[in-house]
Amino acid sequence: MAEFTLPDLPYDYAALEPHISAKIMELHHDKHHATYVKGANTALEQLAEARDKGDFANINKLEKDLAFNVGGANNHSIFWTNLTPDYEEPAGSAATLLDESFGGLENFKKQFTAVAMGIQGSGWAVLGVDQGTGNATTFQLFDQQGNVPFGITPVLMLDMWEHAFYLDYLNVKADYVTAFWNIVNWKNVAERLDAAK
Repeated sequence: MAEFTLPDLPYDYAALEPHISAKIMELHHDKHHATYVKGANTALEQLAEARDKGDFANINKLEKDLAFNVGGANNHSIFWTNLTPDYEEPAGSAATLLDESFGGLENFKKQFTAVAMGIQGSGWAVLGVDQGTGNATTFQLFDQQGNVPFGITPVLMLDMWEHAFYLDYLNVKADYVTAFWNIVNWKNVAERLDAAK
């Protein structure tokens, strides 16, 4: 069975400063993301062991552990590529989607910010695209995996867990979300949109 691996960051730890500090990037990637990768692999091993032994008493717990850690591993892998030190305005399919679905970038930013700021506890703000219709939607992802709508492909994700911002922004989440708009990788969003169609 294939194992999950920790991807390298596509930029240096300090590349996103002053918006996200090198210290947060190092801890977030090397500790938090790595923990989800390890947890996913451990859950896979434990599930295989349970199957081999015919011991299914903990199968529900193991599957929940797997879902949580796979969610954490995959969400972070998207998040890193959604960020860039070389910001450019949305173009191509990303600009078209924002115009057609939200009335432009500024309206989208207001909606996405409201989604992010409305998260109670830990989670993610997500822009996704319906694979069947191509319609865009924003939603809150609780924890790491709690409620992704079926058929929706995430194309832009913002980590709203405290480990993503607390060292830089303390409890002022609004400043973190404002800073995010300076480092969104719209080229990556467009690539994800094109791949989702």
